[in-house]
This record gives sequence, C-alpha cells and structure tokens, in this order.
Amino acid sequence: MARISIHVCWILAMCLCWAATAETWYEKYKDPKQHINVRIKDLIGRMTLEEKIGQMTQIERTVASAEVIKKERVEWGRKRSCGKCVGGDMDRDGKQFPERDPELVKRIGAATALEVRATGVQYTFAPCIAVCRDPRWGRCYESYSEDHKIVQAMTEIIPGLQGEIPSNLTKGAPFVGGKKKVAACAKHYVGDGGTTDGINENNTEISWKGLLSIHMPAYANAVAKGVSTVMISFSSWNGVKMHSNRKLITGYLKNTLRFNGFVISDWQGIDQLTNPRDANYTYSVLTGIGAGIDMIMVPYNYTQFIDVLTSLVKKEFIPMTRIDDAVKRILRVKFTAGLFESPNGDYSFVNYLGCQEHRELAREAVRKSLVLLKNGKSAEKPLLPLPKKASKILVAGTHADNLGYQCGGWTITWQGLSGNNQTVGTTVLTAIKNTVDSTTEVVYNEDPDPSFVESGKFSYAIVVVGEHTYAETAGDSFNLTIPEPGPSVITNVCGAVECVVVLITGRPVVIQQYVGAMDALVAAWLPGTEGQGVADVLFGDYGFTGKLSRTWFKTVDQLPMNVGDPHYDPLFPFGFGLTTKPTKEP
Repeated sequence: MARISIHVCWILAMCLCWAATAETWYEKYKDPKQHINVRIKDLIGRMTLEEKIGQMTQIERTVASAEVIKKERVEWGRKRSCGKCVGGDMDRDGKQFPERDPELVKRIGAATALEVRATGVQYTFAPCIAVCRDPRWGRCYESYSEDHKIVQAMTEIIPGLQGEIPSNLTKGAPFVGGKKKVAACAKHYVGDGGTTDGINENNTEISWKGLLSIHMPAYANAVAKGVSTVMISFSSWNGVKMHSNRKLITGYLKNTLRFNGFVISDWQGIDQLTNPRDANYTYSVLTGIGAGIDMIMVPYNYTQFIDVLTSLVKKEFIPMTRIDDAVKRILRVKFTAGLFESPNGDYSFVNYLGCQEHRELAREAVRKSLVLLKNGKSAEKPLLPLPKKASKILVAGTHADNLGYQCGGWTITWQGLSGNNQTVGTTVLTAIKNTVDSTTEVVYNEDPDPSFVESGKFSYAIVVVGEHTYAETAGDSFNLTIPEPGPSVITNVCGAVECVVVLITGRPVVIQQYVGAMDALVAAWLPGTEGQGVADVLFGDYGFTGKLSRTWFKTVDQLPMNVGDPHYDPLFPFGFGLTTKPTKEP
C-alpha cells in the first residue's frame, strides 16, 4: 500500500511539474483567443523593468536600428517618424484632404488608414482636435474650427481611422478594427488652440468652466469613439505646463473620462518642464511620468531618459504600480491593434498609396471645402461659375502653379516646400487648362504688370495667391498678411480685368482692403494635391456649398474674435458662404 502511495505521489508530482512546465511554455499573451486582460497580465508578468521602460520610450527613426532596439528594449512599434508618412496622411498635422462634414471626414480617415498601413506604419498622430480661437496661431490650419461643436462632429475621423467601435466595448477602451485600420491619436491635450495672442506653446488663460466648455468636449467624443492614444500639449493652462498637469491627465482624462488607452508626450515635451529646458532632467522625468504620461517622446537622447527613469523606479521615487499602469495601457493598444499577430508591414497595401480612388475622394473634399465669399460686384451680376468657353483668359499669382503651396506644412517635410517636385498632383493652373474649352487660350503669368493685363484683351482672370508654407511656431503671425507679390498681383490684375481671387491659406488673412477690387473671392484653404477640385467648382461642374468654420476678421487688431464675442464685427461671419448651382454648358 505504501509503495502504491509513493508511486501515486510520484506521478502526481510529475503531473504538477509537467503542468508548470506547460504553463511556462504556453505563453498566453501570444494567443489571440485569450481575453485581452489575460494577455496583458501574462505578458507584463514576464517583463523585466528594462523591458517595461523600453515600452515607455519612443525614439526617432533616424537613430533607430536593430542593435539599438535590442539593446535598449525600445519596441519597433514606437519609433517616431518626423513629418508625414505619406502625402495623404492626416497626421496634421496637416490635411492633404481638406475637411467639411462628418461623413466625408470619416471616409477620409478610412482612406488615410489604408495609406498609412501601406507604409508599414500602424499608428498615426491624428486627429488634431484643437479649437483654434486665434488665427495668429501657426497651427490654426490643424484645427477644424473655432467652434467646439464642429470639432466634436469631426471626431468622426476616428472611426474612419480605427473602425467602428463594437457596441459592447467598455467605455474608454481603445479600439482598432483590423489590418486595414490604424491606431489614432487625439491631440494636443488640452487647450492648445486658446493660447494668449495665438503664440504656439504659450499659456492658455481660461477658467475651468471655459476649458471644459470650449477645449475639452472633443476629447470626450474621442474617448467615447475608442481613440487609442492622446498626446499632451506643449502649452500651459493658467501657468501650469500640460506635461506636468496630473489633475488634467490622470484626474480628468483617465479617471473622469475613463480613457484606457495610453497617453503620449509631444516631441521632447517633458524637457520644457524646466527653464531653461533640460535644466533638471530628473525632475522632468519624475513630473511627467507622475502626471500620468505613459510614453515619452525622447527622439534622440533616449539613453538618458531610460537611465533616469530606471533610477527613479529603483530608488522608489516612482512606484512600480505607475510603471505597470503605463505599460498595461501601451500593451492594451498593441494587442487591440493586432501587432503581436501582424507586426510587420503588409506589401499588399502598397497599391493604396496615391491610388485614384483616394485622389477622387480628396478632390471631392476640395470641392466641398471651398467657400465662396464674394460673387460679383453686385448680387444681380455674379461672376461665378466661370464660362469654360472664352477667347482668352489670364491665370496669375504665386500659387497658381505650385503644389507645395497647395499642400502647406506637414506635407512630406515638416515646414513644407514650394514647388512641384515634392509630390504628385494637379496644380490649379493645370486643373484650369484641363477644364476649359479646347478653343480657350489660357495665358499664365505669375506676376504680371498692369500694362500686360490691360493689353491682353482677356475675357476674365483667375488670381491664385496666398501664404507660404509653415508649421508650428514658424507659422505664428502677428500681421497675417499675404506675402508679396500676392497683394500686387491682386491690384494689378483686378484693376484691369474682371477677376476671381482664389486664396490658398491655412487660415483667414488680411484682405479687407482688396475685396472691393475683386469681382469674386474664394477661400480654397490648403487644397492639397487635387487642384482639380478647385476648377470643378469655379467652372460650375459642381456648385459652391462650403461655409466658414472660422470667423474672417477685418483687421488683426480685432483678434482674438470668435462667434459669440461681444465685440464681434467680422468681415465675413462664422458660417458664411455663398452658394451656386452646377451649370450644364451646351
């Protein structure tokens, strides 16, 4: 009997040993059939502190290598690319696709996701849901509107990028619906569009009630739609840097809104927590992580960040629970996005890059976002739509034949570039030539003098002028004037022949003194690569339908001025936009 008992015990012990070995061998985090919480718990239990901090570290692609990733445990999925991934990426960061209505912007999001995936990237820094309250801000073109309600409606881009959230999804949980979708990033949390004088990264002075009613609502929408990540703003709120604001990051975003994705810093964002920058990096790391930021953009000096954070954890200045919370959030997004099953790029998506279907979508967006501000010297004699058949027409202006200007900043390069060598597309000039009757002579002169215009016997003229390219602080402007020779072209051409002026700008600019000379005025914003969309509406194939999503001021002395303000006296009010009907020429 004793011998049998010993034998049974031995078998039982072996079974237990085998079970333990099997448990070790069976890595639950690799099994997509397991609940996501089980996968997170299993993986985080296997990770070293070094590996966890690696997950919290995002480096720039120019310093990334297989050796660095292996040595520092920085994940491949967290390398940041400066600038835009592709021309149509809505990482605007700058919209190749102009925007207008929620349904359209949702389709734009879906197209963007496919093009981003085609580059092998699974994460885009979009959408920017700032509420721009002052067009002097250099990032105003990244904002959908001065009105938070429009910005809230435009968060429909999130299900476009990520997919529609399931009805049973826990509130605040991140969601990415398959290989054709990407993780999105709502930014810049919070109040970046309300800084004093529109100065980038400046201080937003507003009450708690004002912050909640103007700048916060779109974040509630984004969280409800399953946004995967939220990026913190460089700016401050009432003197407190957002990268240090535990009340708003952990208290409101994570606890009140119940956001369960991960929070990411902006580019070297924690470095700005001291003056001068990086004066006390240990303080910056301690404060930023303590505020609730889960992933830190440390593009270049990542070894310093890793060393400092490791030391702070080992010395118990930062509790292990804070590290685990950050890593769980990061892993939740990664598991949701399917990165463990499909970590690499998929070459089958390459045909989506710049495909005709997406270009047609962008062209549609251009048509719908154009705003007609003036049409004729009197309502009885409208100039638009223009006749396609004319003896000779003049096309003038610095922006008529310049794809770089049409696209603006954050396009291919950070600040954007002038010229037609950066990307493929259709300039406004080419679009006009494509649209007019074959018998119509199109004359292009970028900067014509009055005598040239007067002697040309033109039926009418199209003047295309606007801003140069810019991004972020480089775009901050206290005068908001169109650079020369833009104003001179308007004066020289519109003083001699019937003209329509098409403005290529990221925001309202100073034009009051020129409007009287114009016969028609169109705000084309930044139409991106598909200039054909401009010609579609100018010549009546489609009607003008767009409305101003921001107030057009008379002078910069009025700024900031937003709809509802007691001193509201605009050149063109919020929501303004003349309409035309499509014409069918014989």
